[in-house]
Amino acid sequence: MIKLLDKITLDAREVRAGFADTMMELAEKNHKIVYLAADLMGTLGMATFEKTYPERCINTGIAEANMVGMACGMSVAGMVPFVHSFGPFATRRCFDQIYMSGAYAKANVKIIGSDPGVCAAFNGGTHMPFEDAALMTSIPEMTVVEPCDRVQLQNLLPQIADTYGMFYIRLVRKKNPLIYAEDAQFEIGKAARVREGSDVTIIASGIMVEQAILAADALAAEGISARVLDMFTWKPLDEQAILEAAQETGCIVTAENHNILNGLGSAVAGYLARRRPTPVEMVGVNDEFGEVGPESYLRERFDLTADHIIRAAKAAIARK
Repeated sequence: MIKLLDKITLDAREVRAGFADTMMELAEKNHKIVYLAADLMGTLGMATFEKTYPERCINTGIAEANMVGMACGMSVAGMVPFVHSFGPFATRRCFDQIYMSGAYAKANVKIIGSDPGVCAAFNGGTHMPFEDAALMTSIPEMTVVEPCDRVQLQNLLPQIADTYGMFYIRLVRKKNPLIYAEDAQFEIGKAARVREGSDVTIIASGIMVEQAILAADALAAEGISARVLDMFTWKPLDEQAILEAAQETGCIVTAENHNILNGLGSAVAGYLARRRPTPVEMVGVNDEFGEVGPESYLRERFDLTADHIIRAAKAAIARK
């Protein structure tokens, strides 16, 4: 079991503050780390980084494809580039550059797509990526991670910086519920088990981990034992944890802030179809575009709540 807080609480610090602090620490230790942003230097709190390392910090302007191309060239020269834009622009807009100049060329670039899914809120459908992880997981040898809180992000970033290869990080920028204790440790590719359970397993990531825990608590009050896995690595998927969950609980619910088509649910169901056919219910966006609104409204609008997970869990159990 991963070390959790006794109670989920809103983090006093923004996730981007943790990102900026960790990037400063990494850059101090490794002079090859560089940071590129597409006219969004302030959105991840990187002003201090820019001031401290002006020669290692580049604002490319609103030219995401060029930004990725530059980063891939820097990788060939031995640098360790981190690049950032909002999720759809960090992925969809420059997919070919990521695929060809990055992954195909065996580059070493860390791509950050911020405000995933409904977290884009008032930026609306044009900025609301429900397909970004699907695009990135389709690229051979790409690692895709989605931290659920600041602690997890800060633990994963050094691993990402030290591991050669292409990475995509789905990143919430602002204040988020804090789930893990400050000294919790994670391993890329290994799911974090945050609740034990025997009747159903809820596999979640990102903002849906909190909702999965709330759902598990509510189900427990009804006598239903729900295991919760934080599948923060979408690729490579922790197949062993999924197989054990299917064997030991007999049914699965997936929960993601993403389109259920080609998302986390599709990956889990696809693996189980090959190895151990198991009832799977999916909570996520059902093949729709995003829209403008406060995040609280959008979570209800796109069925991204604990209540929807509870209903899906009962449906999955009924299918066993």
